Amino acid sequence: MRISPAKHALLALAVSAAAFVGSAHADPIRGAGSTFAAPVIGRWAQAYQATRTDGGDYVSQDWTVDYEPIGSLAGFMRLSQPEMDFAATDAPLPSTELKKRGLAQFPIVIGGIVPVINVEGVAPGTLRMTGPLLAEIFLGKVKNWSDPALREINPGLSLPDQPITVVHRADGSGSTANWTSYLSAHSAEWKNSVGSDTLVKWPVGVGAEGSSGVLRKVQETRGAIAYVEFGQVARATLSYALVQNASGAFIAPSRSSFQAAAAGADWQRSADFAVSLLDTPAAEAHPLTIVTFALVPAEPASPGRARRTLEFFRLALEKGGEDAAALGYVPLPEAVVRDVETYWKERIHGVGGF
Repeated sequence: MRISPAKHALLALAVSAAAFVGSAHADPIRGAGSTFAAPVIGRWAQAYQATRTDGGDYVSQDWTVDYEPIGSLAGFMRLSQPEMDFAATDAPLPSTELKKRGLAQFPIVIGGIVPVINVEGVAPGTLRMTGPLLAEIFLGKVKNWSDPALREINPGLSLPDQPITVVHRADGSGSTANWTSYLSAHSAEWKNSVGSDTLVKWPVGVGAEGSSGVLRKVQETRGAIAYVEFGQVARATLSYALVQNASGAFIAPSRSSFQAAAAGADWQRSADFAVSLLDTPAAEAHPLTIVTFALVPAEPASPGRARRTLEFFRLALEKGGEDAAALGYVPLPEAVVRDVETYWKERIHGVGGF
């Protein structure tokens, strides 16, 4: 059957319109949660888009990642919405909770928290802190930078007679969960009166939303102290304190000290990879090393979207190590990446070999 030129033109227009409608309904991979890991997730999103476009000019929404850094707790809660593909959290869920909510969980990157400070004349990494002393500060018992307890462990450092202003997260945060877990391990009073969670009732201080909000508050408040991911503190050129580790050493936050904390982690025996790297006994470990995890539906409503989400994370885990290191994080060990990819096939249904 021959098609007239007019009909051929109409058919071509219809095909073009259909392609436009299809592209209009293309959706990005959507995630939300951890502000701790937001910089590296953003860098991975750029790499994913560049890989999918392969040097071309055309960009489909299907090749993009829309990530909202709204805090671990809010990200977890947002995951119940049908348009969400993953949440990122620095506070892993126990297996019983994952099963109850129909979720799977796997690690994506390692990093560290530091006490960030705004104290005139105190350079980064020159102030020393211990776990018990940090608990006393955040309980409001040590109120001045010239306190004898601070001077005792910093004998060669000139500390001003200046009030301490505690700054903390106001939103539900995995960084808060790790920070308060650390304080609970070093202070019975903190454990009994405040405890550990993504949200706690702070004894003293002022709150700010997200890591960026905390950093801004510290920058504008002389005498402030807070807790933020190390890479973001370094890029903001703010000062930070060293924290005594379990072996008694004051180790600088770095790729090597985060790797030292992760070296002894038993990933395979930890159900759903829920390891803690806080206060590990390794002599060179940073005591506030933490892991960010991704949460995804174990029975995804859209297997196609789930496959794209896992493709994004596979690229991040296999090829995104340099991006992670450039931002102050540590990529997962290769053996753990292989375990994660096996876990996907076993725990996330309908995705096949994606």
